[in-house]
Amino acid sequence: MAKIVTGFDRLLMHDRFLSDGRTRRQWWPNAPIPCPLNFVHIRTIILETAEVKLFMRSGTKKDEPEKKPRGRPRAYDPETALRAAAQAFWKAGYAGTSLDDIAAATGMNRPSLRAAFGDKHDIYIKALSDYWERKFAAMRQAFGHGGSVADTLMSVYDASLAIYFSGDEQVLGCFVVGTAITEAPNDPEIQRLTAEGFRTLDADFEALFKRARAAGELSRDADPKALALLAVATMHSMAVRARAGSSRSELRKLAQKAVSVICG
Repeated sequence: MAKIVTGFDRLLMHDRFLSDGRTRRQWWPNAPIPCPLNFVHIRTIILETAEVKLFMRSGTKKDEPEKKPRGRPRAYDPETALRAAAQAFWKAGYAGTSLDDIAAATGMNRPSLRAAFGDKHDIYIKALSDYWERKFAAMRQAFGHGGSVADTLMSVYDASLAIYFSGDEQVLGCFVVGTAITEAPNDPEIQRLTAEGFRTLDADFEALFKRARAAGELSRDADPKALALLAVATMHSMAVRARAGSSRSELRKLAQKAVSVICG
């Protein structure tokens, strides 16, 4: 029975030179029954076999997964976490807020908090700086009201009241007045940030009154710097009174009276 010749078996064939000068293709000793293949056929088989193997390797090779960046993905939003930490300070004050309280408010454990923001003091400083940035953004939007100086001033006070009454569970007042003032005497960094913020507010109000005087809305002998101090003091008074239990409508009436006095 003839053996089925495979591609590997065909490679066992060789040429035998006969006495009359002819050649005869035959198998190696103990090889299966010879098959009449010439060199071209063998070469074709070899190439085809190699191409099939190459095709099989490339066709069955699994696609390599995309390389992912090293490290675990961050499972929190820094801005949201910082605002949550600020709420904890805002409600209980700096001294009354522990790192465990901040962890509970943010949903982060203590090691994650330290890795993201630092210690309790670092977290508070970041929260205080973030509050000032948001406060200035709201104030400057109100300063750009575009109406009369009295209307603009009321717009600024309304923006402040929106912040003071922004708490979901309680009236929080001003973050700076409620948390930073008590710590400022013994903490140079908190004191510096607080003073810088107040100076910025003073400058913004003074610029408003200078424009109003130049436009003829205020008398020529009006003192923009003094008026600015009165306007900022009114804002601080509203923040304290909000935390002490005054209603929003009561504080808005206070603001209207202050505006009438400041704008004459």
